[in-house]
Amino acid sequence: MKNDRILHESLLLQEKYYEYTHKSGLKVYVFPKKMTNTYALFATKYGSIDNSFRLEGDDKYTEVPQGIAHFLEHKMFTAPDGSDAFDRFALYGADANAYTSYDKTVYLFSCSENFEHCFDELIEFVTHPYFTRETVEKEQGIIAQEIRMTDDLPSLRSYYGMLRGLYSVHHIRNNICGTVESISRITPELLYRSNEVFYSASNMAIVVCGDVDPEKIYAQGCANIGDGFGVCRAIERQRPAEPTEICSRRVQCKMQVAKPLFTIGIKDNNIPVKSADRARRDAIMSMINDLLFSQTSRLYNSLYEEGLISPDMTSSYTISESFAFHSVSGESYCPETVFDRVREYVEDIRRRGFEKEDFERCRKVFYSSFVREFDSTDDIANNLISFVFDGIEMFDYADIIASLTCEEVTETLRSDMKDELFTLSVVYPFDHKED
Repeated sequence: MKNDRILHESLLLQEKYYEYTHKSGLKVYVFPKKMTNTYALFATKYGSIDNSFRLEGDDKYTEVPQGIAHFLEHKMFTAPDGSDAFDRFALYGADANAYTSYDKTVYLFSCSENFEHCFDELIEFVTHPYFTRETVEKEQGIIAQEIRMTDDLPSLRSYYGMLRGLYSVHHIRNNICGTVESISRITPELLYRSNEVFYSASNMAIVVCGDVDPEKIYAQGCANIGDGFGVCRAIERQRPAEPTEICSRRVQCKMQVAKPLFTIGIKDNNIPVKSADRARRDAIMSMINDLLFSQTSRLYNSLYEEGLISPDMTSSYTISESFAFHSVSGESYCPETVFDRVREYVEDIRRRGFEKEDFERCRKVFYSSFVREFDSTDDIANNLISFVFDGIEMFDYADIIASLTCEEVTETLRSDMKDELFTLSVVYPFDHKED
């Protein structure tokens, strides 16, 4: 079969994968890896923040309710005969799942046998949507329950509170699942419209990782995709103009918790337009996050030794084309004190700069963590699709990490992590008394 095959290879990492382009424009990536399980995913660059869009050349934008990308993910598993794709995967001994994030939706499965049958099933149900008013109404009840359950999770309430503190209008401040009210406005027509726009060849990609033959994978994919899965016009996504300042310094609520939960957010307004620059920004900010907040940092150890935090405080940095932020989450009887100490520590490091010894140690850990992810088929596949959708060559990220300097990381900290960009979200126990 004639195809345009591109080999991506890293001599340093001793890894490689192949990129194919179907005649429809769909990209297929195959990462050969001799492991016991094979992992495959079919993804679309469509997430919870894509609530206003149009195809290039259209006059008007289509406005859809919050949570429709997640709703669509749920409904894609149902076939016209009423059967469920999950049941068919189970018959083959495969573990299937799906998830919706802020900027993508991913359908996936993992198996140790019957890969060909599972791969056929994955392509079949993702490319053949079926919605009726009755099935949509039934799903509205199911997802409404899911929304109420997530609203009852203190950790998620703290996290979304942090996002509402950072962002005034960007859709990232909203629950990925939407609200009970917003999903009640979803119709079959809106689902088909969203599917038509975002579930198109030029907006999707397939990734397979495991002990497989790349040529056979591509041939099987071509046989199942068919000619009807065509190239869509360019998608224009409308984003509200987000202010540079944060929305609120503090966000809080009360729930049934024994100990207050906190999430500290730090807004990052300096988001590069070019993909390569964004990848470097991600590496720099991830390094800063580890240097400041990881469990080996001076800040963490001082807070823990003083009994101000529980041992499971975590942190992360997230960046996409239209949003970026740091988050630090944990438990504390004194969340306001923790917030003040974090801000004071960051300000102190901004003045003094990072120690080169600390920086080099952190960079080695960061690099080794990236390399270790190549020991897992699911980590490889999920990381690869993230790099693909952001326009980054996966293996280049290792070179970016290796090229970072202490001076560059320190300068970014000084210029972009300012105190006015910090917010604190806290979930207090019901018996909490206000100061």
